[in-house]
Amino acid sequence: MKAVWYEQNGPADVLEYGDMPDPEPGAGEVRIRMVTSGVNPSDWKRRQGLSNIIEFPRVIPNQDGAGVIDAVGPDVPKSRVGERVWLFEAQFRRPFGTGAEYCVQPSAHAVPLPENTSFEFGAGLGVPAMTAHRCVFSDGPVTGKTLLVTGGAGAVGHYAIQMAKLGGARVVTTVSSEEKGRTAFEAGADHIINYRAGNTAEALFEVTGGWGIDHIVEVDMAANFPVSQQVLRSSGVLAVYSAGTAPAPDVPFKFDSTNVTIHMVLVYDMPERAKTDAVADITRWLSQGKLSHFPGPHFPLQQLKEAHLAVQNGAIGKVVVDINPE
Repeated sequence: MKAVWYEQNGPADVLEYGDMPDPEPGAGEVRIRMVTSGVNPSDWKRRQGLSNIIEFPRVIPNQDGAGVIDAVGPDVPKSRVGERVWLFEAQFRRPFGTGAEYCVQPSAHAVPLPENTSFEFGAGLGVPAMTAHRCVFSDGPVTGKTLLVTGGAGAVGHYAIQMAKLGGARVVTTVSSEEKGRTAFEAGADHIINYRAGNTAEALFEVTGGWGIDHIVEVDMAANFPVSQQVLRSSGVLAVYSAGTAPAPDVPFKFDSTNVTIHMVLVYDMPERAKTDAVADITRWLSQGKLSHFPGPHFPLQQLKEAHLAVQNGAIGKVVVDINPE
């Protein structure tokens, strides 16, 4: 099979394109003929060694992707052959992810992809959609609550807005430009605030009638904490999936309200029940046509290096590697 791999941490230049043996599924595993591979920030950070040091002699990158099961191992029903699937955690605690023509995974990590959902869409579900699900529903239903999604034009923000609306919340989001505001509006946000245009805390109180925010999905905790500590209501939730690059807020955290819950969310080690719930809800909403895709740049497999660089440089939308176009 054609594949892209690296054998040491480093910049994108460590990625190599070439031939590897076709993998075979073991007990409880399936082999997927990959159609698409999604690239996330965590993929290039893992490759570069920023989040973890390489754990295997050779690594095929990328956690997310979609394709068709073409072989199954012992203990997996043969009826799964031919099934369209989306993958999550493909390269978590395993050497070979989705950046290849074939990928072997535990059967449970190959989730049926509804017929109304494209392989392109399926390549962008694992990390961003599951992260968004955990951030939104970490403390139960959000029906009737006012939820703030910071960075509503990002991949996680895109799904968090949609999921919060599906959960019955009123959604406010902050963005940095009119263009990003349109993206957040298309995702379903009720109120959009350009944080570069004035006092963000005052704007949040204004759009909520002085009520404040019940629940925050946070993309940059360090930079946004001065606002969060003002607007988060008593017994509110701050679900953080990215700390950001600004200096960290002082510890202990001080809020203007009490009984605040803080969740530091990392999709890879979410509780198994949270993963199961996320997979079930995402697949159900896909089959019902209730989630929209966040399209971005496409690259062929031999240009996976360029795909990593695109994500590293802040590409808008989901970056997808096309492997075996259908």
